[in-house]
Amino acid sequence: MALKLPTVVLSLLAASAPGATFAQGHSAARLPNAPAVNHALLASAKASVQETDLRQAQSTPSSSNSIAPNLLTLQQAEKIALANNPRIRVSQLLAKVQHQVTRETRADELPDLSGNLTAVDAEEGSRISAGTLSASRLVEHAGMGVQLKQLITDFGRTHNLMASAKLSEKARLADAEASRADIVLATDQAFYQAIEAEATLKVAQQTVDARQTLVDQVSALTSAKLKSDLDLSFAQVNLSQARLLQLDAQNNLNAAKATLDAVLGYDTPMNYTLVAGSDGPITLPPDVQPLIASAIQNRPDLQSLQWSEQAARKFSRAQHEQLLPTVSALGVVGKTPVGSSEYFSQDWYGAVGANISIPIFNGFRDTAQASEASLQAQAAAQRTRDLRNEVVREVRTAWLNAKTASQRVTVSDELLRQANLALNLSETRYQLGLSSIVELSQAQLQQTQAAINNANARSRYGFAMSALRFQTGGQP
Repeated sequence: MALKLPTVVLSLLAASAPGATFAQGHSAARLPNAPAVNHALLASAKASVQETDLRQAQSTPSSSNSIAPNLLTLQQAEKIALANNPRIRVSQLLAKVQHQVTRETRADELPDLSGNLTAVDAEEGSRISAGTLSASRLVEHAGMGVQLKQLITDFGRTHNLMASAKLSEKARLADAEASRADIVLATDQAFYQAIEAEATLKVAQQTVDARQTLVDQVSALTSAKLKSDLDLSFAQVNLSQARLLQLDAQNNLNAAKATLDAVLGYDTPMNYTLVAGSDGPITLPPDVQPLIASAIQNRPDLQSLQWSEQAARKFSRAQHEQLLPTVSALGVVGKTPVGSSEYFSQDWYGAVGANISIPIFNGFRDTAQASEASLQAQAAAQRTRDLRNEVVREVRTAWLNAKTASQRVTVSDELLRQANLALNLSETRYQLGLSSIVELSQAQLQQTQAAINNANARSRYGFAMSALRFQTGGQP
């Protein structure tokens, strides 16, 4: 009976080899795939984004275990973030504020019409000896009338002020568009981090299961005096390490989902299941120059600075033109139904006139303001130039990162296949007594690291493509 026990134990080992279970479980797990590239521009900042049905379905907190998790794709997450994130609303409101500033500036070119109703009870024939009330008002009367003021010309100052305000409004709209792009990028980053954390947690769970099976097998062999206590100790240490990895992976997943909830505009944990894209790796353009040209043309933050630069130039011209005269016209007409005939020979009045205001000296305020505006315009031009250089650098870096991420996916796939093969061979050698537990532990560690690296490479490739799309001013 004692001679048959090793044969029975080895048969059990062959039937329940942990390497085979782990390899099958890992191959069945779906790792995140890279999304396809889409280089269309983001929609206009003025367009409103409708709420999706997913947001309504996600209104139940994750504490409710009776409701099945909702599926959340990357495209749905981007739409929810654009609809819910408060930064989008802030940028849109600031653009509307600048539109009102444009209207305020334009008002200086339009007629100023005001009406007056006046009634005076005064001592007839008296004269004012102090104060600013005009003597013509110091007569008992009642009257009504309108007054019209119209700017004829200030030699382009108001026109340039209005042009500067309109350009500033365009800059604020571009800022709103840049905020949308920032939110999309932040959503993509949080989404892929959560996908990566989920994949890492799956690897950790599979590792714990596989090493628990190995501990059970080695424990049985140790009880049968076929393996030493040292082998059991090594197996238990590896199991504890796998459990620590599982705890860290679970914590990272919870933190990543909390970040994603915040980007989506939710202040409570939401219950959803992330769905990775199904598209495979794509071919990047061999030359980065077309991407740089697209970024310079389409990046909303660069467009904002360009509009701001032009607005500063218009404002500088307007500040220089305040040194020129201002020509305006004034007209009044009205009726005086109550009043002494001695002072009001007719019951109506009317007059028109013109005024030319010539600035002579105001303590060099106008010249200082003109110089200030000119320097501000020069600074705006340099800021635009600096951002353009930064955009070129960022596009090159994003293109290189995307290429490297694509290559890492291929290499990590090959590494995972080799690590699985090495683990299967190490398990077979250990079961046959041809190697020690140390060799098997090393193979398990390498396989776990390869699986995690493969998951990381795939999710980071997806985010690298999102970053490249963001840097070139494209739309998801």
